[in-house]
Amino acid sequence: MKLLACFALSLVTLAAAAPPAGMQLVTSVEGVTECRLDNGLQVLVFPDPSKPTITVNMTYLVGSRHEGAGERGMAHLLEHMMFKGSPGHKNIPEELTSHGSRPNGTTDYDRTNYFETFSASEVNLRWALDLESDRMVNSYIAKKDFDSEYTVVRNEFESGENNPMGVLVERTLAAGYVWHPYGRAVIGNRSDIENVPIDKLQAFYKKYYQPDNAVLTVAGKIDEAQLLPMIVQYFGKIPKPTRKLDTTYTKEPVQDGERFVTVRRVGDIQAVVDGYHIPAGSDKDFPAVDVLSTILTDNPSGRLYKALVDNKKASQVFGWSMQQAEPGMLLLIDMLQKTDSIDDARNITIATVENLVKEPPSKEEVERAKTRLLKEIDLAMRDSTRIGLFMSEWAAMGDWRLQFLYRDRLRDVSPADVQRVAAAYLKSSNRTIGEFIPDAHPDRAEVPAPPDVEAMLKGYKGDAAMSQGEAFDPSPSNIEARVKRSQLPNGMKLELLSKKTRGNSVHATLTLHLGTAKSLFDRENAGDLMVSTLLRGTKEHNRQQLQDEFDRLKAQVNIFGSASSPTVVIETVHDNLPAVLKLVAEVLKEPTFPEDEINQQRKQQLTQAESGKSEPQVRASVELEQHLYPYPKGDIRHMMSPDEEIADLIKLQVADIRKFYTDFMGGSHAELAVVGDFDEPAVKSLAADLFGNWTSPGPFENLPHEYQKIGAINQSVDTPDKENAMFLAAERLAMSDTDPDYPAMVLANYMIGGGFLNSRLATRIRQKEGLSYGIGSQFNASEYEKNGSFRVYAIAAPQNVAKVEAAFKDELSKAIATGFTADEVKSAKSGWLQSRQVNRSDDGALARLLSREDHYDRKLTFDADLETQVGALTPDQVNGTLKRTLDPSAISYVKAGDWKKAAQAANVPATK
Repeated sequence: MKLLACFALSLVTLAAAAPPAGMQLVTSVEGVTECRLDNGLQVLVFPDPSKPTITVNMTYLVGSRHEGAGERGMAHLLEHMMFKGSPGHKNIPEELTSHGSRPNGTTDYDRTNYFETFSASEVNLRWALDLESDRMVNSYIAKKDFDSEYTVVRNEFESGENNPMGVLVERTLAAGYVWHPYGRAVIGNRSDIENVPIDKLQAFYKKYYQPDNAVLTVAGKIDEAQLLPMIVQYFGKIPKPTRKLDTTYTKEPVQDGERFVTVRRVGDIQAVVDGYHIPAGSDKDFPAVDVLSTILTDNPSGRLYKALVDNKKASQVFGWSMQQAEPGMLLLIDMLQKTDSIDDARNITIATVENLVKEPPSKEEVERAKTRLLKEIDLAMRDSTRIGLFMSEWAAMGDWRLQFLYRDRLRDVSPADVQRVAAAYLKSSNRTIGEFIPDAHPDRAEVPAPPDVEAMLKGYKGDAAMSQGEAFDPSPSNIEARVKRSQLPNGMKLELLSKKTRGNSVHATLTLHLGTAKSLFDRENAGDLMVSTLLRGTKEHNRQQLQDEFDRLKAQVNIFGSASSPTVVIETVHDNLPAVLKLVAEVLKEPTFPEDEINQQRKQQLTQAESGKSEPQVRASVELEQHLYPYPKGDIRHMMSPDEEIADLIKLQVADIRKFYTDFMGGSHAELAVVGDFDEPAVKSLAADLFGNWTSPGPFENLPHEYQKIGAINQSVDTPDKENAMFLAAERLAMSDTDPDYPAMVLANYMIGGGFLNSRLATRIRQKEGLSYGIGSQFNASEYEKNGSFRVYAIAAPQNVAKVEAAFKDELSKAIATGFTADEVKSAKSGWLQSRQVNRSDDGALARLLSREDHYDRKLTFDADLETQVGALTPDQVNGTLKRTLDPSAISYVKAGDWKKAAQAANVPATK
């Protein structure tokens, strides 16, 4: 199933009034309404008054599948160029930032989309519609922008080349497909990226970026009566093109034997990918394929998981069923340590997968997989922002209503269906791993052509629409007026904010605080493993039973965090919250820490640590953090290197994890925040019953990081055979978030390296010079002590790192010497303030915010005061603070990359 694209919708329908002139009503399913403009633009609208944001998503039905010879990567390159401006919107990154939006653009095999989520207002909505209509047909796609941006795309390509797993998946798809474009990487190939002529890119744009090849989705807090005339106003003036788009017609021939591909590169892990051709995402059998994939790879019930991970033959297993407009592939992925046998893993994988035909799935396996998949759909239905972004995935498969049909078909999948699709597609002749074997009587898998989607969906109605939530104001003052705070007898703090939500959804965050710097000494990995194995068994439920029960309750429960601060994140629905909280309490208070589960988790962490030994980002981060925070090995504040972590994990005993739990776990220093649709008195009473007497065995302290002035370094770390390099720079600052200069530094950092491609660094290093795909800065200051930092990061080709460093130094010097203009400050304030509103509109993020603020004995009046202070800043205040705070001579630099390759690229001899 396409990742994040399996979302069903249930939203209120458009008002009964007829659409405005120039627009026709097409259909409505579960509250999602489709209209179409006279010029062919497809419009999908679904309001959600409970979300104080709006998402505008413009999708073009063109992706890498539509590229011709010499054009590989053109769709993705064009995605980048669409942020370079149009006559009415000359600086798109600046506008996206000033409106406080969460924007991006993405390219896939079948489509390209551009979206922005912003605070709901008529001004913002009109801006977004005007932006998308203008750049639909008027984007510059200019040679001067192209010359810098293609190197950015090349840098993105190179960063992907650093990932052995990603490269292996690409090569497996390339081997699996002989002719079809799904066998080519969406990002393209280096030679085409570097050499495609600008006139070809412009022709590609003019051909595909037209209203009759586009889907406009608008979701969130919208008034349909106002929205539809706006859409006609901004998009109706674009003429319907006279050109006719040809449909793609390349068909992949039936595979006639096993295929095998090997990738040999520097790395510290092993992997096996087992691939099989499967039908198109719209096919009636696709839900059964998804169930089949889940039965094989689910953690911990999956057959592959049991055969490989439980038997210590692999660290992890994954499944990905490509849900596309045309037939895709099912990929089953095993991750291994260097010491594991890759032959054993491959052979066990093949035997387990293809024995599924001989050993049919049980009813229990099928129902478990369906419950999990349907739970994910049900939870996603409750977030209109996510739905607004990913509904276009289904449109690119043929029709947006396919998401509902997929859900309906998934409900009906039976064990016989799963066995049937296994027999049809899990054949050795349809497998891509291995070698060719002559066979006089080949048993080949005939993959059907995509069905007639229009005929299949004629008259489709779907389920009843889902209940709506209230219109909620995410301002600090309104949140403070509605949140109820209290404290349990053991000291745990409660933050309860009850409100009506879409589909009666509710989010909760439970954060525990454990130990002191002294008591946690030399116990970090024990604590980390304890946190990661809490969900793997209790006195009443084993790991599988816990997972099944959470799935039955439509609950997403994750436990993560550090040894000193485990965090439980919950998403579920009103009626099930009490049962979910009881089960979470059982997990936290009655874990059993089974030895085999601990060993599995340890193996995964060892694999991850080993993979970091050759990764530029890991190597650079360790080098810089150990320099800036020079704590001794064993101190919880010391950043371990991969080698240190591996050595510590190897010597760790199961008893160490269990003892960490006994010595530290309790709820005396904790916060439970609940936001959404729930019974406030009942949850408050239940929390007291579950946690009120759960005390911590020892004291807790916020870990001190005493400020000290650290001498600057400039070091390089060699990571051979890596296409991409990492650049890091940082300076420690004697500042807390109550310092008078804190608001000005927040805004100064936003202009230096924040926002969306509109900061000083992004404009110079990515937009103009094309040196880095990812560049930005971060500023933080502690809530409880004078300890802060200013950091900069960038990825780049090794031969470009020196240019990145020089450009950063130059831009920082200019910012300190001449400051920011009044227009820059005004725009930055607007964007930053609106982005805060957008963040608080997410219930999960709001629960985390309430929990964090209460931990430091704060209310959201602190946030309101900060926003007031930022809003009142003058350019002189910001510029003066920047000069006082940052010292360029005190900034430390660490770069990691293949410096021999960089020297060769620069055509100069490498030096030791």
